[in-house]
Formats: sequence, C-alpha cells, structure tokens
Amino acid sequence: MQTKPLLYGLIGFLLGGLLVSTAAMTINKPVQDTTTNSRSMSNMSMNDMTADLENKSGDEFDKAFIASMIAHHEGAVEMAKLSAKSAKHDEIKKLSNDIIAAQEKEITEMKQWQMDWGYSSMMMDHGSMGH
Repeated sequence: MQTKPLLYGLIGFLLGGLLVSTAAMTINKPVQDTTTNSRSMSNMSMNDMTADLENKSGDEFDKAFIASMIAHHEGAVEMAKLSAKSAKHDEIKKLSNDIIAAQEKEITEMKQWQMDWGYSSMMMDHGSMGH
C-alpha cells in the first residue's frame, strides 16, 4: 500500500478543514459554491459539514460528501500555494507542492463525478473562479 499519497491526502484534508474553519471565523466572504443549492461551504465548520452528512444516505449522501470534499480540497490547495511561496524550509515547500498536485487531481475527479452523476449545474462548473 502506498502511504505517501494517503498521508498527503489526509494532510490536505486536515489543512483544508483548518482553512475553511479559520476563514469562516475571520471573514464573511463566501467562496465558490460547489453544491446545487445556495449554501456556501466557507461558512461551515468541520463539525457542521460532518453533521450535515449524518442524516443522509445513498445518492443524497454522495452529493453532499463530494461537495464538502471539494470545498476542503480547494482550501487545502489555497493554503498549500501560500505555503509553497512563503515557507522557510524546503521540506514544507515540497510537501506543499505535493499537496497541490494531489488535491487538484482529486478536485478534478470529484467535479467529473458531479457531472457524471447529475450532481452539478451548468453554473457550478466554471473552473476554480479565481481560487
């Protein structure tokens, strides 16, 4: 089993959650909505996102899970880009670049799933809209 991709994915997921939580506490500016409803993931904490999934199952769960994961991954990419540019240690810069590559690949895959499974609207697929 390859542990590096799993580790990078986990780190990216955690960094994304931290970024989303921090952004929700410090600013009131919504980020791109990746769901078909009008709720912004930027205003939800990790606990809110998890609670939002708890009473769902099947297709409804998959749709909400993918939307939440895209928001987390986009947050991780933003944080990693800042880290790649501003970090002192080369190890952090390398990790940041690895996170960016892995998370962007997974974002693309999940957005494709949204389209394939009818979870997205035409308005949602505008790339990262400056993110």
